[in-house]
Amino acid sequence: MGKVIATLLGLITLLLGSGLWIGMGLIGTGAGLLALFRPNMPGLKLLAQQTYNVVVSPELLALPLFILMAEILFRTRISEALFSGLSPWLRRVPGRLTHLTVLGCTMFASVCGSSAATTATVGRITAKELIDRGYNRDLVTGSLAGAGTLGFLIPPSTIMIIYGVMAEESILRLFIAGIVPGLMLAGAYMGYLAIRSWLNPALLGETPARTSLREKMVALKDLGPLLLLIAGVIGSMYGGIASPTEAATVGVVVSMIIGFAQRTLTLRGLIEAARQAAESCAMIGLIMIGAIFLSTVIGYLGVPRFIATEIQSWGMPPLLLILVLLVFYVLLGTVMEGLGIIVMTLPITLPLAIAAGYDKVWFGIFLVIVVEMAQITPPVGFNLTVIQRLTGDSMGRITRATLPFFIIMAGFVLLIALFPGIISFLPGLMRGN
Repeated sequence: MGKVIATLLGLITLLLGSGLWIGMGLIGTGAGLLALFRPNMPGLKLLAQQTYNVVVSPELLALPLFILMAEILFRTRISEALFSGLSPWLRRVPGRLTHLTVLGCTMFASVCGSSAATTATVGRITAKELIDRGYNRDLVTGSLAGAGTLGFLIPPSTIMIIYGVMAEESILRLFIAGIVPGLMLAGAYMGYLAIRSWLNPALLGETPARTSLREKMVALKDLGPLLLLIAGVIGSMYGGIASPTEAATVGVVVSMIIGFAQRTLTLRGLIEAARQAAESCAMIGLIMIGAIFLSTVIGYLGVPRFIATEIQSWGMPPLLLILVLLVFYVLLGTVMEGLGIIVMTLPITLPLAIAAGYDKVWFGIFLVIVVEMAQITPPVGFNLTVIQRLTGDSMGRITRATLPFFIIMAGFVLLIALFPGIISFLPGLMRGN
């Protein structure tokens, strides 16, 4: 078994390190392992079968629709509406407008499903506005980097869909499980911003103009389109009216209506959004085909079972195992993006978590959070790259500004490990019904 594992690590390092696409690298690794250790196994037939399984998977139908919805929303005035609708209510809140990024990302994440899209859409308005108003630049960029990751945790989430397919777990239960952790993490970010601003008021810029209650209520109308979209997507799913795929269809239609009503979406823009969504889906599809093919191969070779048995023989307590996995995923996040991390490691780490007493839903949320941490881990952290494009700051400065939010996320992982009911509470109610 040592030769198999050494060959696996060698092949995957060689292929991915050469700059080959992740999906092709995973397929090449699986084909190499079969050629060396199972030469009589029909590799092409196995690859064709896995490709067919991915293409026809009904659970994956929601993925391209949610990606298309995010692309359409990126071409609307949703981010401007978030700023104008929320800012009048934050005048007396400790931290004032610093909370705009967290609240904006939380609301946008509930209809987007993409961390990078959430960061880019909300950040292109809030980052510039807050910095121009005199708010501390590092506090603004750090909060945007941390809050932008909520696009993966607050449902609907593209990462959750992919995990649900690979782990054979209900996507709707995963979506429901992400609600409480997502809101708690957003609350933790806002708590940090409030405390930091209270300790150092110089971090804050100008105070928003005083507004009457009537003016505040009028400002809320700017949030109407987004709230309508949230009600259509989230309400239809959790109300039992629509499946995730049907809810995604509702989201695409409503986002198109919003774009055309705001006169920011044209036919040319819709075609471009569809093209971008198709490119993203093709990339994700190739990665999933490669990941499932490689997972099947190493399953035939007995690698996951061997590693799980070895680690279980160490008698490692469940909490220590989670700490080890946390460090493992953070290190991977320095050289890989989140989707690649999940699809490559899931066949090995999921059995370990189940053996330690954690269920698939809990481990799915854990994985989403550590992938969020990978999004803000240099040098590959994609959210950091998005923010660099928005602000022009150096990667080093953005990374330092993001560190407090990275620490908050690491602490939150330990919290859900100690109290797994934070995740399992709502899905348990769903199962009980």
